[in-house]
Amino acid sequence: MANTQSQRLDRLRAEMRRAGIDGIALVPGANMRYLAGLDMHMNERLAIAFFPANGQPAMVLPALEQPRAQAQARFPIAFYPWHDGDGPEAAMRQAAADLGLDGARLGVEYTAMRVLELRGIEAAAPEALVGDATATLAALRMAKDADELAAMRRAVSIVEEALRAAIAQIRVGMTERELAELWDAGMRAAGSAPSFGTIVASGPNAANPHHSNTDRAFQPGDLIIMDGGAWFDGYASDITRTVALGLPSGEARRIYELVQAANAAGRAAARPGASGEQIDQAARAAITAGGYGPQFLHRTGHGLGLEVHEPPYIVSGSTSPLVPGMTFTVEPGVYVAGVGGVRIEDDVVITADGAESLTSFERDLIVVEA
Repeated sequence: MANTQSQRLDRLRAEMRRAGIDGIALVPGANMRYLAGLDMHMNERLAIAFFPANGQPAMVLPALEQPRAQAQARFPIAFYPWHDGDGPEAAMRQAAADLGLDGARLGVEYTAMRVLELRGIEAAAPEALVGDATATLAALRMAKDADELAAMRRAVSIVEEALRAAIAQIRVGMTERELAELWDAGMRAAGSAPSFGTIVASGPNAANPHHSNTDRAFQPGDLIIMDGGAWFDGYASDITRTVALGLPSGEARRIYELVQAANAAGRAAARPGASGEQIDQAARAAITAGGYGPQFLHRTGHGLGLEVHEPPYIVSGSTSPLVPGMTFTVEPGVYVAGVGGVRIEDDVVITADGAESLTSFERDLIVVEA
C-alpha cells in the first residue's frame, strides 16, 4: 500500500503542475484517505493537510490526533500539532511560512472545505490565491485500479445478497422503516454497513425520488422503490430496484418497462470515449419516447467509489470522455404523482472495449405475492 500511496502522490504532483497549482489543501475525508491513508473525520477542531507540488506534505492537526495520523500516514508528513488551550493559529502560521503559502496558488475542495478551514488559511497566508481543485483531484480518483474494483465488487455482493433477503420478507402491512431496517441488518451481518441512508419508498411515496422513510404500511398494488448500498474496505456500492406488491396497475407496469429500457440503453451507451452526457441522453431518450420525459426528474447517474457521489457525473453538460476504470451509476427513473415511481440503478465500470455492470441483480419486475 505504501508504494500505491507514493504513486498517488506523484500523480497528484503531476496533475498540480499541469493545472498550474502550487499546492493543494485537503480536509479530512475521501481525498485525504486516498492520497495519504489518513482516516480522519471532521469535527470542531481544525485539521488541514497540505500537499505542495514540490516538497514534503505537511499537516496542521489537533495534538490528540497526531499519534493516529503518524501511524496511518503512508509517506513522510511534517506535522504541526496544536493544543486546545492554544488554538490552531500559531501552528497554521508556522506551516504557512514553512510551505511558502503566501502568494502561492492553492487548490482546495470546494464541496468539502468549510468556512472554518478557509478562514484559517486566509489568516495564516492572506496573499494565497485560493481556487477550486475539484477537477485536479477527480482526475486521480475517477479511474479505479484492480484493488479498488475488487473492493467495489465485494460491496456490490454484500448489498445484493442483503437485498434479496429483504425482498423475500416483504408483506402487506410491513412499513418502509421496517423493510429498510431488514436490508440494513443484512448488510451489517455481512460485516458491512449502509453506505448511505437506505431509502424505501412505497405507493404514492415512490413518486418522490429522495423520499425519507416513514411508517407507511405496504398495501396491495404498491410499487416499492428500494435504494441502498454497502461499504467494503472504504469503497461503496449503490443499487436501486423497484418491486411490486401484488399485481401492479397497467400504467405502473408501463412505467416500469420504460425505465427498464432506459437503464439498458444507458448501460449500452457506456464505453471508452463516451461522455456522461451521451449516456444520459441515451437513457433519457427511451423515457421521453414513451411520453414520460418530464417525469424523469434527475440526472442518469453519478460517480461511485470512496464516496457515494463523486465524479464523473452522468448528466447533460458532462462532456469529458470516459476512460477504462471509471465507475458510476446508471439510474433512470420515472415519478408520477398518484401512481408512484420506478427507479432501476446499476453500478457500471468502463472497460477496455465497453462497460461492465458490477451489479447483476435481476432487472425484470419482481412481483411479491400480496
